[in-house]
Amino acid sequence: MTPVIINGKRYALDLPPETPLLWALRDSVGLTGTKFGCGMALCGACTVHLDGQPVRSCLTPISTAASKSVITIEGIGADKVGRAVQAAWIELGVPQCGYCQAGQIMSATALLKRNPRPTDADIDDALSGNICRCGTYARIRAAVKTAGRQGGTA
Repeated sequence: MTPVIINGKRYALDLPPETPLLWALRDSVGLTGTKFGCGMALCGACTVHLDGQPVRSCLTPISTAASKSVITIEGIGADKVGRAVQAAWIELGVPQCGYCQAGQIMSATALLKRNPRPTDADIDDALSGNICRCGTYARIRAAVKTAGRQGGTA
């Protein structure tokens, strides 16, 4: 059994230690907001926070999350910065197809917790591993800046 805290709730997951965190979240816990994209940690669709740091859950083994805090897109709104990011995403109509947006929001929230007033370069660097096939990068950048201005600080 692997003890994990997911969005503030304790779970004891009976999974092989090498099971990717993504599949534990989706298949064992039923949190399907975190998406499978590439399975190689290249696209960012599976980004979650592990003890506050953005990680790619498709390659992070559940054993790495043992006794740690995992925050997913379903739980990010419980946080002031996460709420500000989500509100900015809605206000600016960021998503097109929406598939990558959970990972984008998770990476943007982690950035704003470190740097509430990021430059374009800061945003591009922090979200460089998050691919949007629809190309909404300009709206994503604008939403990150809006969230920072509207009180998205830790």
